Amino acid sequence: MLVSFALALAAAPAPRLLAARDGWAAFDRGARCEAVGRALLPHSLDKPAAVLAISFDRAGRRSGELSVRLRRPLRPGSSVMLVVGEQPFDLVARGVAAWSRGPAQEAAILGAIRRSGGARVVARDLAGRRMTERFLLAGAPTAIDAAAAACAR
Repeated sequence: MLVSFALALAAAPAPRLLAARDGWAAFDRGARCEAVGRALLPHSLDKPAAVLAISFDRAGRRSGELSVRLRRPLRPGSSVMLVVGEQPFDLVARGVAAWSRGPAQEAAILGAIRRSGGARVVARDLAGRRMTERFLLAGAPTAIDAAAAACAR
């Protein structure tokens, strides 16, 4: 099992950069394409940076799915709120990640991203401390369009 997993990773193509602008980048990862932006706060070497991603896939199952990986694990059962401009979106959360709830919410989020200059994700960590991750959105529309176009082919 471990050997087949390692072989699958080795056979997977390296991500191809599609576009990069204002802190956002779009990647073609083979079966899926992503627009990715990092949080404004610098990350420490012992914790990964918070990342916001919009995903598409060639099979059509993902068409603008939002995901966010936070710097610290979430408190079980806590809510995660994405606020784009002033528009709030309640996300589905588990571990260190959260996702959009489906196509209708994803379309609303993508529209809000195109109209806004910034977003924040608010959640509680395992200790119950509030954490807020902030993202600039200036390059997001370009990266999203590049990712969507690449996976639509």
